Amino acid sequence: MKKLLAIGLALACTLSALATHAEDGYDMWLRYQPLSDSSLVKDYRKQLGTLVAPDGPAVIESAAQELQRGISGLLDRPLERSDSLARRGSLVIGTPETSELIASLGWEDRLAQQGPEGFLLETTRIGRRDVTVIASEGDRGVLYGAFHLLRLLQTQQAIEELAIAEAPKVQHRVVNHWDNLNRLVERGYAGLSLWEWGTLPEYNENPRYRDYARINASLGINGTAINNVNADPRILTDQFLEKVAALNEVFRQYGIKTYLSINYDSPRAFGDLDTADPLDPRVQQWWKDKAKQIYKHIPDLGGFLVKADSEGQPGPQGYGRNHADGANILADAVAPYGGVIFWRAFVYSPEQGDRFREAYDEFKPLDGKFRDNVIVQIKNGPIDFQPREPFSPLFGALEDTNIMMELQVTQEYFGFSNHLAYQGPLFEEVLDADTHAKGEGSTVGKILGGEVFEYEQTGMAAVINPGTDRNWTGHPFVQSSWYAFGRMAWDYELSSEAIAEEWMRMTFTNDRRFLDPIGEVMAYSREAGVNYRNPLGLTHLFAQGHHYGPAPWYDEAERMDWTAWYYHRADEDGIGFDRTESGSNAIEQYHGPVREHFGTLDQIDEDYLLWFHHVGWDYKMNSGRTLWEELVLKYDEGVQQVRNMQAEWEKVQGLIDRERYEHVKALLEVQLRDAIRWRDSCVSYFQSLSGLPLPEGSPEPEHDLEHYKKLEHTFYVPDPWHPKGNDRRVDY
Repeated sequence: MKKLLAIGLALACTLSALATHAEDGYDMWLRYQPLSDSSLVKDYRKQLGTLVAPDGPAVIESAAQELQRGISGLLDRPLERSDSLARRGSLVIGTPETSELIASLGWEDRLAQQGPEGFLLETTRIGRRDVTVIASEGDRGVLYGAFHLLRLLQTQQAIEELAIAEAPKVQHRVVNHWDNLNRLVERGYAGLSLWEWGTLPEYNENPRYRDYARINASLGINGTAINNVNADPRILTDQFLEKVAALNEVFRQYGIKTYLSINYDSPRAFGDLDTADPLDPRVQQWWKDKAKQIYKHIPDLGGFLVKADSEGQPGPQGYGRNHADGANILADAVAPYGGVIFWRAFVYSPEQGDRFREAYDEFKPLDGKFRDNVIVQIKNGPIDFQPREPFSPLFGALEDTNIMMELQVTQEYFGFSNHLAYQGPLFEEVLDADTHAKGEGSTVGKILGGEVFEYEQTGMAAVINPGTDRNWTGHPFVQSSWYAFGRMAWDYELSSEAIAEEWMRMTFTNDRRFLDPIGEVMAYSREAGVNYRNPLGLTHLFAQGHHYGPAPWYDEAERMDWTAWYYHRADEDGIGFDRTESGSNAIEQYHGPVREHFGTLDQIDEDYLLWFHHVGWDYKMNSGRTLWEELVLKYDEGVQQVRNMQAEWEKVQGLIDRERYEHVKALLEVQLRDAIRWRDSCVSYFQSLSGLPLPEGSPEPEHDLEHYKKLEHTFYVPDPWHPKGNDRRVDY
């Protein structure tokens, strides 16, 4: 009998440890599962017994519904809604205009300081009643305050004496989708486009649309550009505008503005004109008429996102005009409706000797020439969302032009949806970078926040590319980068480490046995991806087209900047791209202290060494090893870091649901396979040039170089919508 009892007890403990009901990741960080701490639940229930919310405004209604949904789930008891205060434990939400109770607090001046998207979250008294209050000057602020309270509950924070004042640090916090009208997603690795164009506008009740809006609003994201920057002109037809309007009806309820990516050649594409010259009065009138048509369908459209004169996309330069000419006619067209233009600075021409220089060289001379409702959207680095880049020199260069930063969540260069690579440290790295634009402390984050220059408008954008996979992003941990973007767009001073812990607590568990080891994994996962791909400042060693596997040997293409050799310049003598005065002199685009730091060998961080210098294989590193030895050991370290990820993941078995545990475990096997292939391919190739032996203890590649060259397109994923198909040689 004792033996049977022991077996039964062991089985019960095992089932309890498994945690856990089946999960597929659909709820992301909005899971709202019952909290296990009974004393904490008791305290929460005491304080949050009744919800008092005004009727009417759609965004505040969304906040009320989210609070009922979230608190009911977390406390395992329905949260009742009432028109009046309960004796104890009421949660009161609203604005002074929508709630007499909020107005009675006399907080108008305090709320004005936070602005219409900021909020106050406080424990206080109204009359003789103890209450928790979420108040804002605007409806969206109430919604963001509601999600903030839910975040506190999900992460098991004390709420007895709340005194929180929050407001976003940048104005436009926008997600970008590279979705095509045929539902294929460019650089999307999680299924088809979310937008079911065939059933719109009649059916916009797809629960996924509303959940998508909830997910974004929970982070304070207030805009979404829903179609590919390589835009199909048809998005501007009445047929598709009706469909977009139906989506916008859902997004509006969560304070999210819709933006459209437009094709600059639309006046010609529609057959209405024989030109798209921005200085032609006929073109100017065409866009004004088109804006009137668009805003008739979608009166609160945010505006346009534009990719022009880049990678074959048409633009004003085709007519001898510049970016300001092109952007300003669109800005004038949408200005009467309160619209803005996001004009991308991702440009490069085949004539440019160093692609690094192009955006600065084209946009710096135009500083101050853009309309006030134009925002130049700049990628975080000067090349293209690489695993590590120095910050773009345009940050700190455009003093009189509104700017915003563009980041990438979809893992185009980080293993698609197969690799664990939390991007929070990458985002933090660029936001904390000091441009020295107005002396020390002029960080990219402060520039984006309008603290350095007097910008009219500020913003941050991220390419997220979720799809129809149940968990939205393919790899469960890609969700963490979406979360990190939203939190940092709200407050660029938040640390990637703190954000990772928030995300883990909300997405998986509050158990420290999980949080500590996986938090450490997340902290170094991005660096691991750098190490086994592009260490010490190497960049763009990817096979062209798919950008998944390695091809450092690739040296022939229609354009040299579409090859890997262009970026590493390796030969028998050394490796690296000389961007100092003796080379392309790209460093001249930075302010003095940054220029000196990157341009001086004894000052530069070795993480950026080969970005700016061509050095010999025997160059002495800080470790005392040669560059060749350090390079190989970095590749080895990257592989070992993936093995460490696997070991740490093994430790958390039973602490979360089995489904997501097994999914990540399998993907880590894929990641190790790929990391070894990256390491062996690159080491084999660079050894063929250096002619040097591997450092002691470093393993020989399993195969010869020719074997790895044959694997170049093993993982190629063609873009069938594109006329070039498998021969495509462009970035996005």
